[in-house]
Amino acid sequence: MRPDGRANDEIRATSIELNVLPYAEGSAFITMGDTKVLCAASVEERTPQWRKGTGRGWLTAEYSMLPRSTQTRTERDGRRGRIDGRVQEIQRLIGRSLRAALNMDVLGERTIIVDCDVFVADGGTRTASITGGFVALALAVMRMRAAGLVRVDPVRWPVAAVSAGIVSGEPRLDLAYIEDSAADTDMNCVAAGDGRFIELQGSAEHEPFSRAEIDQMLELAASGLQQLFAVQQEALAAAV
Repeated sequence: MRPDGRANDEIRATSIELNVLPYAEGSAFITMGDTKVLCAASVEERTPQWRKGTGRGWLTAEYSMLPRSTQTRTERDGRRGRIDGRVQEIQRLIGRSLRAALNMDVLGERTIIVDCDVFVADGGTRTASITGGFVALALAVMRMRAAGLVRVDPVRWPVAAVSAGIVSGEPRLDLAYIEDSAADTDMNCVAAGDGRFIELQGSAEHEPFSRAEIDQMLELAASGLQQLFAVQQEALAAAV
């Protein structure tokens, strides 16, 4: 029995609230179990210097955790005078994942910045950021199309992410913190709506994992991702 009573192939209760920020082009508040992340997409009429003159757009992401999103206070990056290495790794993952959703040629010379701020961290904050970040991105694109900034939808497919792992010798889907912290193996899986994977991050925390265990985790992740795509689709249907 898992700590929260879920089956091994069951994701946490997930909901996405739209347009929670009045000034952002797109925003979404995603809740997965006790993990809560606010995602906002901002559109800027400029691109990085190296992208200028190409006619192509860009997307980047930033990620942060509120000081008391964790069990003990996390110091703000500004107080340290530098960005934490874990934060850099996560925001690069979010950026790579969401760029895979876009046709940059159709976007034009604009930049979309997706900010993901963790309100409560109970495991899976990076995967929740990607899943909620896509919804914020899709809302921003809807607003761009309504304003006539783009004629063709630059979104190629939805993108979502979920974790899977080996805990106490069992493959489990969507690990909460108490499971994540005790996992033998932890894997983050990012995929497009058609089931193809965009990125896989797997590491052995204790014992090395086998090919058979990889297959089990991927099978669980594929099932969880389809559930998350359905949650995204239901949320975005309310915005159309």
